[in-house]
Parts: sequence; C-alpha cells; structure tokens
Amino acid sequence: MTYVLIAVAVVLLLIVFFVVGFNRLREQDVGAQEALGGIDVQLTRRAELIPNLVQTVKGYAAHESAVFDEVTQARAGVTAAAAGDSVPAKAAADAALQQALVKVNAVAEAYPDLKADANFRDLQSQLAKTEDQIAFARQYYNDATAQLNQSVRTIPWMFFSGVAGVKEREFYDAPAEHTAAPGVEF
Repeated sequence: MTYVLIAVAVVLLLIVFFVVGFNRLREQDVGAQEALGGIDVQLTRRAELIPNLVQTVKGYAAHESAVFDEVTQARAGVTAAAAGDSVPAKAAADAALQQALVKVNAVAEAYPDLKADANFRDLQSQLAKTEDQIAFARQYYNDATAQLNQSVRTIPWMFFSGVAGVKEREFYDAPAEHTAAPGVEF
C-alpha cells in the first residue's frame, strides 16, 4: 500500500511539474509576442505622425521632393513589416524610416521659420516621445526574448519546449548597415 501511495505521489508530482513547465514556456512566449506587438504599436504611431510632419515641412521646402518620397516609401515599409512576424524585417523597416526622418529634420534645419512653427515643434516633440517609447518597447521585447530563450535552452524547461510549441525568438537588432549615423546631402 505504501508503494502505491509513493508511486501515485511521484506521478502526481511529475504531472504538476509538466504543467508548470508547459505553462511557464507558453507564458514567456506570449509575453515575447505581446512585447513585439508593443513595438508594432509604437512604430505605427510614429508612421502616423510622419505625414503631418512631412506636410508641415513641405510648406516650407517644397523643392525637397526626393526626401519626401523616401519618407513615404519608408513609411510604407514599416506598415508592411508590422503586418508580418519577421523581427529582422521590422528592424530594417524601422531603421529605414529613422534614416528618412533624419533627412526630414536636416531639411527643417535649413528653414529657421519652420523651426519656429508651433505645429512643427509639437510634431517634433511627439516624435521624440514616440522614439523614447519605441526604444523602451524594443528593450522590453529583447528582455522578454532573453528570458524565453534562456528557458528554452536550459534544463529542465528545454524538455517542454517541443511539447509547448515554443522555440527561441530572434532579438530585435538593427541591421548592421543601419547602425552608423546616416549621411545627409542636399
């Protein structure tokens, strides 16, 4: 009778351990997915602010159409990347849009009246806040991904990763070609 109770207790402990391991990995995976969604929200917010900024700058610098075309293409790239699940594609689209914004700001520097415009200043302030939120969202995603990846790679949780359908995730890194400050020429 004692052996039966011990066997039942061991089986129950194994079941509890399996449920805990399974749930831990699934929760971490959902947390990483949620964090990636947070990046998408902030990138979309920035992409929605940009047309207002571009319109304000266009009023002062209509002849800089190549810069505005680049911003439009980069914004479309962010929208397309946000619809997918590829972290490198999101990072590349984000970096392209960031470079386009640098060029818009360079155009704005050439027009003192534009820099004094209240609407332009407000849009720049909103974009600066959004950039801070994007940086926080990226860090939050990378932290959640590091936690998930550590669990997937370590014993005993690695034994549950296949059953839970959880695998390692990619970190949100800017592509190597986008780590240097962009050059702006007019």
